Amino acid sequence: MERSSEEVIPSEAAVLITHRTDPIRYNQNLDPRLISTSSLSRPEWPTIDGPLGLSEQDAVGYARKFFGFGFVLLPLLWAVNCYYFWPVLRHARSFPQIRPYVVGSAIGFMVFSAMLASWALTFTIGGERLFGHTWDELVMYNVADRYGLTGWI
Repeated sequence: MERSSEEVIPSEAAVLITHRTDPIRYNQNLDPRLISTSSLSRPEWPTIDGPLGLSEQDAVGYARKFFGFGFVLLPLLWAVNCYYFWPVLRHARSFPQIRPYVVGSAIGFMVFSAMLASWALTFTIGGERLFGHTWDELVMYNVADRYGLTGWI
């Protein structure tokens, strides 16, 4: 029985899937006829959802908005920007219009995370020993006692 050129047998499908997920790691399993140099150097889509995602022109606008709103007290948008545009962050030469916003978001989120972690550890580890008498004014668990709001319960 002849096989048409459009049919793919399961072993070839596995090679195609392997090639699309990580062509460098699985280099030894690739059929040389299936290797495309353009797929090794630059991702085809700027977003993680591939062809279902944004075009390159729309992606620039979204990356810029996520980066800008990260400065307006929403630094978790920097993490979303890094996640959504992961192909741009992973490949250094891809999508030069989008890359500055995504790299800036990655740096901003790392700085924010370091500041948040140091603040949390300072209060968790230091506590009353570190702040002394000022600790009673800093903590929030005694606000009801301080303003006499516990008598009505």
